[in-house]
Amino acid sequence: MSRFVDRVVIHARAGSGGHGCASVHREKFKPLGGPDGGNGGRGGSIVLVVDPQVHTLLDFHFHPHVDAPSGKQGMGGDRDGAAGADLEVRVPDGTVVLDENGRLLADMVGAGTRFEAAAGGRGGLGNAALASRARKAPGFALLGEKGDERDLTLELKTVADVGLVGFPSAGKSSLVSTISAAKPKIADYPFTTLAPNLGVVSAGEHTFTVADVPGLIPGASQGRGLGLDFLRHIERCAVLVHVVDCATLEPGRDPISDIDALEAELAAYQPTLQGDSALVDLADRPRAVVLNKIDVPEARELADFVRDEIAERGWPVFEVSTVSREGLRPLTFALWDMVAAYRESQPVLPQRRAVIRPVAIDQKSFTVASDGDGGFVVRGARPERWIAQTNFENDEAVGYLGDRLARLGVEDELLKLGAKPGCAVTIGDMTFDWEPQTPAGVDVTMSGRGTDIRIERSERVGADERKIARKRRREHDEQS
Repeated sequence: MSRFVDRVVIHARAGSGGHGCASVHREKFKPLGGPDGGNGGRGGSIVLVVDPQVHTLLDFHFHPHVDAPSGKQGMGGDRDGAAGADLEVRVPDGTVVLDENGRLLADMVGAGTRFEAAAGGRGGLGNAALASRARKAPGFALLGEKGDERDLTLELKTVADVGLVGFPSAGKSSLVSTISAAKPKIADYPFTTLAPNLGVVSAGEHTFTVADVPGLIPGASQGRGLGLDFLRHIERCAVLVHVVDCATLEPGRDPISDIDALEAELAAYQPTLQGDSALVDLADRPRAVVLNKIDVPEARELADFVRDEIAERGWPVFEVSTVSREGLRPLTFALWDMVAAYRESQPVLPQRRAVIRPVAIDQKSFTVASDGDGGFVVRGARPERWIAQTNFENDEAVGYLGDRLARLGVEDELLKLGAKPGCAVTIGDMTFDWEPQTPAGVDVTMSGRGTDIRIERSERVGADERKIARKRRREHDEQS
């Protein structure tokens, strides 16, 4: 049996970029061929695409983890790694994307609409791309960046022109089935409809869509019953229609009280698209009232009794019967007139253009703040990205990082804030001891591949030192 799922949380993880390659060209009679390490490939992004053939979020309910492929590592011979393919995820028309804090990220309406949910990481540069006048043969490469990883909430909001609202068993599904080709499940017990039904209605040469919003009862806007699960489906409806059961036998129920109760719920509901949709608030949408089940004699009498009182509110009132099909044709043409009038009254929205906000040249791209314990924390997209790209097992790569930070002005800012030698400096996930005497950012004599004379590690014993130590031990043994 198929299920209708209209709200899911997905875990999107874009692909990571491939690492760069540190390689030296080797060829007979060419011992100094130069660096030829290729760049790593970028990671694949996760892109949501509206597909008219998809009608539910059921697939994400069972498979909430969405992972894009990562990029490949660069290789020698100036060969770049392959890029990870973007993963296109098909979603229904009317899907709204929210972030972890409930902030609206995308309102996906229209076939082919695309939204990049998670961007893939950039690939690391190989040593061929890092070669410069100061570093003619780098012995290191940059690491690939990790792709975006985030939790996203997908909500499906039915795209319909007319929304039918009413108490359970008021006849909304029956009305949809009689004025359109939709075949919803119909029975004589409450909450028969557990999923919104969408039907296409013809009014002469015009067509419009009607959605049945089930399960609305007093308290629905606060989560009672199934109201919150389906109130979101009326956010896009241009016209709201109250379907009233005039033949109900429940005590304390009458058409006027039913309409007042549902109007209170509509006024209390706060749509996700409030202020961001072309449609006005729910309280200002056009209304119509359908007095249903007039094939029952008592229901017809009650409909005639309350008709004028409802009409005084300025809403058109229609008396119909889905069993005898009485009044259905005038209803469909009247609904089309309301939809057409509403569409004409709405301003034509200009096509949204991408807004590019360039960063000023003299604008700082980082901040330095004290951590309260004598150390400092450096924040900024560029320093944190450089930290993630650095292989700290390679001294030359660490020296290159120091040059980049010095050129950015991080060292000067630390000096201005009174940083002392040996104080802890944190950038991203890395904490290290700051040595201001390191001549970062200036040309220095390069040592062996993968080393930097500016970075001394007391625990590491070089080959020359070991050779001298062996020579001294031999001389000591000969003398003894």
